[in-house]
Amino acid sequence: MAKTNNGDPYENLANAIVLSAVEDYRKALKKYSRNLNSKSAKAEVDSLERFFRSQWYSVLTSVEGEFLIQKLRAEYNL
Repeated sequence: MAKTNNGDPYENLANAIVLSAVEDYRKALKKYSRNLNSKSAKAEVDSLERFFRSQWYSVLTSVEGEFLIQKLRAEYNL
């Protein structure tokens, strides 16, 4: 049986965008934590942090971007 999403489709889309960015950020942090000298990993981390601090992010969710960054960085001791 297919899973249905109840609620506002725009809210569901916003949540999916944020969750995708969180997944990407975790991957980038993992890559960066394995090689702190990697310029490409650092650039990816920086890019995602800019997103979490952006006006666009704050339109998508009420979760504070800085709080999210700190929690996710803590997972990798960064």
